[in-house]
Amino acid sequence: MLPVTLKIWHKTDAAALAVIANNRNIFNQVRDSFPQPYTVTDALKWIEIHGSKNPYQNYAIWADDQLVGSIGFVPQEHERRHVAEIGYFIGEAYWGKGIATTAIQQLLALIEQEKKYSRIEAYVFSKNTASMKVLQRNKFYLEGIQHKAAIKNNVMLDIYIWVKFLESK
Repeated sequence: MLPVTLKIWHKTDAAALAVIANNRNIFNQVRDSFPQPYTVTDALKWIEIHGSKNPYQNYAIWADDQLVGSIGFVPQEHERRHVAEIGYFIGEAYWGKGIATTAIQQLLALIEQEKKYSRIEAYVFSKNTASMKVLQRNKFYLEGIQHKAAIKNNVMLDIYIWVKFLESK
């Protein structure tokens, strides 16, 4: 198992992020707002937007002294202010090495420190069984399936809703 660290994004990460993220197999598993092709300019925009948030919500995933992916959360608002949605991706060369499982554990610890959130959600396309296994390893449970809720690459897909409850605030 490679040691995994979550780090704050820096502009110097942009080139490595673009190399990892410019991958059709990653794009196929994430929302369409994720650029494809993914350029250094896209990476710089991402880093600029997310590097200015306070508190910090998105992190670079490092393993084996290399940038290998991204992970973060989106706080929900109003009556759902106790909810955070997580999202992540790992560079294809690092799939199957337990990196995502460890990164989620670390992100959950950071989220818990804020003492704002009691419900963590993850939305996964039906074809992304590897991500579902990672969530199960982190003690998320399948709350429900939204049938034919997404169109990705002109194919209608189900969205699986995974949930984990944290200790009460």
